[in-house]
Amino acid sequence: MLFNTYEFLLLFLPVALAGWFLCGKWFGLLAAQAWLAAASLFFYAWWNPWYLALIVFSMVANFSWGRALSARVVARRPHGLMLGLGVAVNLAVLGYYKYANFFVANLNHFAGTGWVLEKVILPLAISFFTFQQIAYLVDASRGLAREGNFFTYALFVSFFPHLIAGPIVHHGEMMPQFARPDVVRPRWDNLALGVTLFTFGLAKKVLLADPLGLQVAPVFHAAASGAPLTLAAAWAGVLAYTLQIYFDFSGYTDMAIGLARLFNIILPQNFNSPYQSANLVEFWRRWHMTLSRFLRDYLYIPLGGNRHGRLRRHLNLLITMFLGGLWHGAGWTFVLWGLVYGVGLVINHAWLEMKPRLGGLARVPRFARLLVAHALTLFVIIAAWVLFRSDNFTAAIRLYDILGGVSLANVGGAAVAAPGGGWWVWLGVLYLWVLFAPNSQAVLSLFQPALGVKPSRHPGLLGGRLLWQPSRPWAILTAVVFAVCFLSLSTASEFLYYKF
Repeated sequence: MLFNTYEFLLLFLPVALAGWFLCGKWFGLLAAQAWLAAASLFFYAWWNPWYLALIVFSMVANFSWGRALSARVVARRPHGLMLGLGVAVNLAVLGYYKYANFFVANLNHFAGTGWVLEKVILPLAISFFTFQQIAYLVDASRGLAREGNFFTYALFVSFFPHLIAGPIVHHGEMMPQFARPDVVRPRWDNLALGVTLFTFGLAKKVLLADPLGLQVAPVFHAAASGAPLTLAAAWAGVLAYTLQIYFDFSGYTDMAIGLARLFNIILPQNFNSPYQSANLVEFWRRWHMTLSRFLRDYLYIPLGGNRHGRLRRHLNLLITMFLGGLWHGAGWTFVLWGLVYGVGLVINHAWLEMKPRLGGLARVPRFARLLVAHALTLFVIIAAWVLFRSDNFTAAIRLYDILGGVSLANVGGAAVAAPGGGWWVWLGVLYLWVLFAPNSQAVLSLFQPALGVKPSRHPGLLGGRLLWQPSRPWAILTAVVFAVCFLSLSTASEFLYYKF
């Protein structure tokens, strides 16, 4: 089920929300937890009921395994082998569903084997709920996670706002919230903030990301199929995709955090104006922040982080980003995309270490240095998105050739049409927005819309006038934007991060 559909907005969400508060009022917290867990599993099963058994089995198995790990920790008994087995089983399930076809295809290609495997359909959100539960098992082995209520744990894993595409939540920040007695009492400030943030996200998805996608799809399809493609059309498609994935993922994150707030739950911040970054290190602290946190805490640091010298740190960065790229998809384009960022982060760290020794830089105006840093960072991001979106290496290389003017494939048939002047103006406006405007989290920062958001009294260039307040003007504006979005839902589309 998609957030941007009539069945979600008119049926599922009102019923789930009413049931949460009514069960809490009439039957208590445990009944409300059971109701919301059941509603979240219904939400998940709407896509494919056959995979409901998979997520339920995963939750039961990991909850039981985590309790057993905690018991061994309390009893001071060895638990390393038990932890390794639990993590291995989770990774094996994820590996089968996400990478089995990829592995067999590459084995057949490179080894000349003839293995045949029926196409394995990727279960929705398996990467997200698997990572969350691996983190739970690791922390249980450290004595940091002890959960005795299965319904609280089930909500931690299956809570529908974050289930499909994140944020990747941590048990320590979620399960205490679900266990609070007052969480099942309606709060009008949370309802107002949640509706506002959800509407912001819905507008980004319906009014910005989806229309941009109309320019993106023909360009990348032409690059993959060998169809004629002009220089202007190629750049239009790549620049549009850079914005499409930004507004799509940012929109989903706003909607997820807003929906959670309706239930009095605060999710962690997951998106913080990443295109405003001055370097790649900063970019990965701002883009899919909870994934970066997971990779740092449960992969990079256990590998040794930066504790064993410069060379080891660089190797750990490459391994982490390689696996981060592979996490996004079973394809060599994703692997190379991750490695591009791994190499970029290594260069970035080396530059940050060397920069203090370059005395001549101090004579360059700070504004000029920042301008060059931002421009170079954005160029790398845009170039990397070509790999991320392309169907294969051949399509990516062909598109790079056209973008660089090496190959102007505009003969031999009707080329993909480049957009008109008005579209380029609109594209420029959107780039100015993402590069300079405050994001939705900053606008609502006085009311802590997400965990990790600090109050800001001066977002952007307009001082405090952009800050959200539960007031009549904001209510009217939100209602108008929601109405426009609601009337534009005739052709709902999936969120780009659903496939990861």
